[in-house]
Amino acid sequence: MNDLTQTARSVFANDLYATSVTGIVIDSVEPHSAVCSLQLNGSHRNAKGAVMGGVLFTLADFAFAVAANTSDLEADNKSPHLSWVSTSSNIHFLSATKGSRLKATAHCVRQGRTNALYQIDIVDDLDKHIALITTSGTHV
Repeated sequence: MNDLTQTARSVFANDLYATSVTGIVIDSVEPHSAVCSLQLNGSHRNAKGAVMGGVLFTLADFAFAVAANTSDLEADNKSPHLSWVSTSSNIHFLSATKGSRLKATAHCVRQGRTNALYQIDIVDDLDKHIALITTSGTHV
């Protein structure tokens, strides 16, 4: 595991909704990209038995936050100021999952001084493309 991944895990452990409530973990981090995953259980499903759309959105939003803030994590490993936040997201639900694990891969399309655009792809452990998300962010 690289230092950036270790730092991201330490910093984002404070994102209790994503990590403790939802159960998302950071798998790997590189500059301007991140892979996060989630082991599904019954609490992630709606009354129909499908994974809730909010679970997919939370996974994508968390992967964006980790990926977009990698420059902040590199700049100050002791006390990073997370300066990138999402301003809008567009999620396309492509397929229901039959799998037991989801993986979100976030990568930078463009990141300037004040605005960013990221694409996040969510796939399941059966290699099915579950959702495609684009997220715009701003530097605060």
